[in-house]
Amino acid sequence: MTTDAPGADAPGADASGSNGLGADAPGPAAPRTNVDDAAPGTGFLGAVQFLTRVPVQLRAPVPHVRLVPWFPLVGALLGALTGAVAWGLGQVTTMAVAAAVAVVVGLLVTGAFHEDGLADIADAFGGGWTPEQRLQILKDPRHGTYGVAALASSIVLRVVAVAALAPATAFAGLVAAHTMGRAAAIVTMLVAPVAGEAGLGAGHAREVRTLPVLVGAVAGIAVTVAATTWAGMPVWTVAAFVAVAAAAAGAVTALAVRKVGGINGDVLGAIEQVAEISILVAVSIITTTSAAT
Repeated sequence: MTTDAPGADAPGADASGSNGLGADAPGPAAPRTNVDDAAPGTGFLGAVQFLTRVPVQLRAPVPHVRLVPWFPLVGALLGALTGAVAWGLGQVTTMAVAAAVAVVVGLLVTGAFHEDGLADIADAFGGGWTPEQRLQILKDPRHGTYGVAALASSIVLRVVAVAALAPATAFAGLVAAHTMGRAAAIVTMLVAPVAGEAGLGAGHAREVRTLPVLVGAVAGIAVTVAATTWAGMPVWTVAAFVAVAAAAAGAVTALAVRKVGGINGDVLGAIEQVAEISILVAVSIITTTSAAT
């Protein structure tokens, strides 16, 4: 674990073991380039720093309230990157290989940021008997059987879902999944109670403002519309993706409220993962049923 706050060498983690969208944040991958924290777009750069291992160094931590609205657009870029890998490799090899490489690229760029939150939640909710015990498990950087099973399930489901798609549809699906997964997480911050007093996830949820978050979510939906339109998918599929992401976020949030009294950074990471996986599965279902009719 690390005690650095976002903007320091290890973005996203704090002493409590909980952060904005996952548990253990990725450490620095390379020497970082200083960027004036007062420059336009600092919120976006701070979000890139927080959610990925991209070497951007801000001279001062960016307030959480400025980071959060940018999460869906950072997700869109991650989706475009992984989607481009799937589309490109899909031209020269099987989609199974393309899907596996695309998912691995996503893990490398994000440092498995959200996956770690999912694993922590699986361990805590599966192995803890009381809310206090579950919150204590969330602070443990080690993963147990439930956590490893959740990680394996996340990776397998995404690879298999993307492997079932044509290259162009895989690109659009990955953009939609990465974008809407993060949009679901930030909108949840507006409506869900917070579990505990400490942690950057709790800090994010208390500080976010409604309008910027909704603007960020709508921007993410607009990107999803553009990606699905490019791939030739019906416009109504975007509404389906919004519904799927909302259902995933609602299910994880309801479980978290029952288990620990609310959300924290690990729960937000789990929301992103469950929404991302659910959308990719939905894309595979839509394309399969469309091809059969």
